[in-house]
Amino acid sequence: MQNKTTRGARRLFLATGLALAACGAAFAQGAASFPNKPIRVIVPFTPGGGSDAAARFFGEKLSTALGQPVLVENRPGGNSGTIGTSLVKAAPADGYTLLLGSTAPLVTNVVMVKELPYDAVKDFKPIAGLTKNMTAIVVPANSPHQNLAALVAASKKTKLNAGTASAGFHLAADWFANLAGFQYTHVPYKGLGQTLTDVAGGNLDWAIVDLAGATPLLQGNRIRALAVTDDARHPFFPAVPTVKESGYPDYVYNTWTSFHVRADTPDDVSRKLTDATMKILQSDAAKEYAQKAGTKLLPLGPAEFAKYQREEVERFQKVAESSGIKAE
Repeated sequence: MQNKTTRGARRLFLATGLALAACGAAFAQGAASFPNKPIRVIVPFTPGGGSDAAARFFGEKLSTALGQPVLVENRPGGNSGTIGTSLVKAAPADGYTLLLGSTAPLVTNVVMVKELPYDAVKDFKPIAGLTKNMTAIVVPANSPHQNLAALVAASKKTKLNAGTASAGFHLAADWFANLAGFQYTHVPYKGLGQTLTDVAGGNLDWAIVDLAGATPLLQGNRIRALAVTDDARHPFFPAVPTVKESGYPDYVYNTWTSFHVRADTPDDVSRKLTDATMKILQSDAAKEYAQKAGTKLLPLGPAEFAKYQREEVERFQKVAESSGIKAE
């Protein structure tokens, strides 16, 4: 005959088992019904740049693919997107909050920011790569510097000022200045829009900017590009040389965008997001978007993108070490 202690333990064991089974069933049902409410895409930058444009295009297509609204929220602030990125880290791991990842918060912040409020690799799971964007060294339209060599020569005589809108662009500017052998006065901005406004207004001598965001001002002759930072020229501006062509063969800098969720998001949920996003990347609409925006598609799945991100972190850690750039 069982004593009271044994019967109590058995009841507790059965209750625990039933509770765990119920949780498992609820989890499976939740993953199977995902998504059943609106999804947020957090863009950790101000509107107007290449990241914002990518979020809105892919968000709209993802909404159609999944049958739920996808709402884009701009949450700028902190060191190059740390506020918006931290917001995704703090959100529930249920797939309903996506991070529009990019080079600054997920790569160069690791190198340039001493105390990040998140782990750029461990706290987030890639859904897919989206786009790869070119950047450019630009000057005011009436600048006396007609090419990169002239800007470098002037910078060696006088300490000019340069603007950047993120830790990534700051690293890119420091890297170039180190290679070219000059110093400059850094003017930090919280967004691309104000950076471009101050270049156009002559308040900055030069800046490194996202080319997609700068294209309207370049086409309107309000600013001028001295060089692009990819390893090939941009199709919209074929007369503008690369930095490599201009005498700096090791200098290649791009930005990219991607979708991420919290690392502990259920695999079934993240897989649905990945499958939908990869189909969008293969569509004619995505190819047309990339052609019109002057960007490249970056159709990397989770494992490929995770490898790409790690390699980018390692590359820029070496750049910082060789250039004597210190985290702040």
